[in-house]
Amino acid sequence: MTPTTALASSRGEEAGTRAALAWSAAAVDGGVLSEVELAAWLADRRRAQPQRVERVPFAELDGWRFEQGTGDLRHASGGFFAVHGLRVRSDFGPVPAWEQPVIDQPEIGILGIAVRDFDGVPHLLMQAKSEPGNVNGMQLSPTVQATKSNYLRVHGGSAVKYLECFRRPEPGSVVADVLQSEQGSWFLGKRNRNMIVRVGPEVEADDDFAWLTLNQVNMLLRQDNVVNMDARTVLSCLPDWRAEVTGPAASLHTDTEIRSWITRRRAEHEVSVTPIGLDETKDWHRDPYTVSHVSGRHFSVVAVDVVSGRREVAAWSQPLLEPHGTGLAALFVRRLNGVPHVLLRARAEAGFLSVVELGPTVQCTAGNYADLPPDAWPPYLDEVRARREAAVYDVLLSEEGGRFLNAQSHYVIIEVDDDIPLVSDEFRWVSLRQVDELLRYSHHLNVQARTLIAGLRSL
Repeated sequence: MTPTTALASSRGEEAGTRAALAWSAAAVDGGVLSEVELAAWLADRRRAQPQRVERVPFAELDGWRFEQGTGDLRHASGGFFAVHGLRVRSDFGPVPAWEQPVIDQPEIGILGIAVRDFDGVPHLLMQAKSEPGNVNGMQLSPTVQATKSNYLRVHGGSAVKYLECFRRPEPGSVVADVLQSEQGSWFLGKRNRNMIVRVGPEVEADDDFAWLTLNQVNMLLRQDNVVNMDARTVLSCLPDWRAEVTGPAASLHTDTEIRSWITRRRAEHEVSVTPIGLDETKDWHRDPYTVSHVSGRHFSVVAVDVVSGRREVAAWSQPLLEPHGTGLAALFVRRLNGVPHVLLRARAEAGFLSVVELGPTVQCTAGNYADLPPDAWPPYLDEVRARREAAVYDVLLSEEGGRFLNAQSHYVIIEVDDDIPLVSDEFRWVSLRQVDELLRYSHHLNVQARTLIAGLRSL
């Protein structure tokens, strides 16, 4: 079976899809763009997408206002998103109760990557897209990256290109289609539709788009701030094409045991979340330019004015959440029963719809723990710091540039050979085959874990 016929096979022939993806991941050079041409295209797109992002006082936001009575920050259209307060009580982590601002964006957006064969090799249609919060402006995004407000054109801008490939996919063309969450510490119940859809030769690449092999995308995943968060989460939903995804007998725990563990953690964790007015949020204060915590830690809400010539709207203003400090998301990988497993943590975050999702071995911003005793710091943080020089993956990556300003995390993968004892019931070694299965369904792996899985597959 050729890669072309494999990728075009019916839904039941999953082995063919994996074989085709493996072919694309092993391609030495792109069938459409060579490595030299890809580098030139990225440089050209950066020049073609100049963007000005200027901090402004909240009073100068166009269409955004603090709501009378609550202080909530909302758009006049009622669309896009709002920033309000949240009161949280939780048995997860060292702080049992707190209040914070949160981004409330209940609408479900579309994050989609189109896949097409060229000379028998599957290619992914990737978009060069500037986001106001990106540290370097333009990064590689999915074919479609659009909130519902965007694709319904609440902003009055131009139509989203390639949208109909995902809103109305051809029968038998869908490779993946799953609702996935985003940052549960900053979003309230946020999720997007992550899609991968096969298309035919009628779909061509526009100026800001390029057909890349999986090998080329994987190469870019190993570089700082090139592949954006939305692309990474969709890439993680691809069926795992590597030969090391083995049968059920090779996993340390059975599939039923893993599912039961997740269900039990969701049932036993106590997380109470109450929306409150932004003005009611304890220990947070508002001045003309920021909403920030009295300690100076965590994050601030700020306002920006944006001019960008390559977006659906050429100029706009909006709030952004600006984290204080660079995050860390680290994953331990170990061979058990001869096959790779990853050490995942069942994390309870205030914004998760299902209370608990599986996160990396370590996920934190170190500065937020400055006033806490060492025994309150995240488990395994010291082990990550001690072993980081031997990491097989250590890349600085941006978070969602459409909602967060200069938000970056170090994503680190460390192979361990010796015994890593489980410090609590919150952790489990999960085989890569089980990870692949969990990614077929909503709300099992959080967005940081999905980025690390995409990074692990790139190696």
